[in-house]
Amino acid sequence: MKPLYLLPLAAAAARQNLIFMISDGFGLTSETMARAYMQAHNEPWSSLLDSMLTGTVRTQSASSLVTDSAAGATAFACGIKSYNGAIAVDTQGAPCGTIVEAAKNRGYSTGLVTTARITHATPAAFAAHVADREMEDLIAIQLLAQNATTQTPTVDLMLGGGLCHFLPQSHAQSCRGDNTDVWLAAQRSGFATLTSRREFDALSASSRLPLVGLFAPSHMAYEIDRNPSDQPSLAEMTQRALDILGKQSPDGFFLMVEGARIDMAGYDNDPAAHLRDIIEYWRTVNIVRQFVITHPDTLVVSTSDHETGGLTLGIDPEYLWRPELLKPITKSAESLCAHLHKLRKSQSSDVSEFIFNTMLPEYLGIHNATDNEVEEIVRVLDNDKGHKRCKRTVGNVVSRRAHIGWSTGGHTGTDVGLYAFGHRADDFRGCMENTQLGRRLMQYLDVNPNEITKQLADIPTKQHAFVYRPHHDHD
Repeated sequence: MKPLYLLPLAAAAARQNLIFMISDGFGLTSETMARAYMQAHNEPWSSLLDSMLTGTVRTQSASSLVTDSAAGATAFACGIKSYNGAIAVDTQGAPCGTIVEAAKNRGYSTGLVTTARITHATPAAFAAHVADREMEDLIAIQLLAQNATTQTPTVDLMLGGGLCHFLPQSHAQSCRGDNTDVWLAAQRSGFATLTSRREFDALSASSRLPLVGLFAPSHMAYEIDRNPSDQPSLAEMTQRALDILGKQSPDGFFLMVEGARIDMAGYDNDPAAHLRDIIEYWRTVNIVRQFVITHPDTLVVSTSDHETGGLTLGIDPEYLWRPELLKPITKSAESLCAHLHKLRKSQSSDVSEFIFNTMLPEYLGIHNATDNEVEEIVRVLDNDKGHKRCKRTVGNVVSRRAHIGWSTGGHTGTDVGLYAFGHRADDFRGCMENTQLGRRLMQYLDVNPNEITKQLADIPTKQHAFVYRPHHDHD
């Protein structure tokens, strides 16, 4: 049997715009949680996604019934199943042409917007090809590649985080393993580059392409922690991308938008951070819908690569959950645990006292904390690499009180929602494999990745001196 991406495509009548949105780690229960929270404070209220629901997507990868983001994005981008960790390569490690590359080949403009590192698994799988998702130094280089047919950059516009993989090892903010200055290479290749909020605010619909804006060394801040004077939001980045691509794409465009940190909050079992990033994703959906309404040749499709956390609403023994307890929370478990570890290391103040008198009442809205809750957090501060135990413990202190449950600190194998609105939205109805969805996106644009796949046969897919480590989507 031929691979899925070699099967013939149905023809589309004309070129058009396609906005593909990925709410990373967002399951159907996450939608329920956020809807109930909003209804508790804004009755009556409904989610825009509810009105766009057209089906569900099955998420397994070629190597597991529980996918990771790399294999999930590869299914969307290439229309094939691959192994967990694969970035736009097949199960044998050979590159597969992506919808972004095929769209560029046909004259479409292309863009990637994310709140993760731009080199992270989901955005990477649309324009890079590596054997392991952790090869982000190589991914950074590949994201700047030229299309062989058009001799222009494959990706015209990139907005997100992840500057550290573009800076040479000698730079204080670098996370590269070598001294390659990818940022300088981007500038010499003709990319307009920006790193600050001021530069972002100066963008207009006429801003020069190609363009790459990276506003954090690693991932961008959770929405609950974001300082608006430092970083743009997902909605703001998406609006600016639509302004630019909408004006400068006479032959249409493909734009991928990822709400990445929904997933990472699920890893931490942090319901408040999860919730606030979902609400920001909804704001972004609203912006995209408004664009679609005024551009009737445009389709938006939204889905998730997988669910994260095994979220449940209601825990034994009571039939209830309490969304109102999430309202007073003003900081993520990530930011709180980073501060706790600094206090612990400096020994300048009593950590238990800070947790009881400041952290729990002021930032988490807990004014009747028990000694057990304080001790539970203090205990996990030792030998806590990456603050993972602390983040999950803080998240679970909040979750227990709100009667929210989590079955895992990773992904689950459940189906996820499929949402569509605009031109030919009815083509995206039913329960389908993630690879089928990828194929339908290609059909909508009338693009075929076969020729791209042939052109990619000799590109390097392995990073020099790469040291393998277990995959963690939120790192």
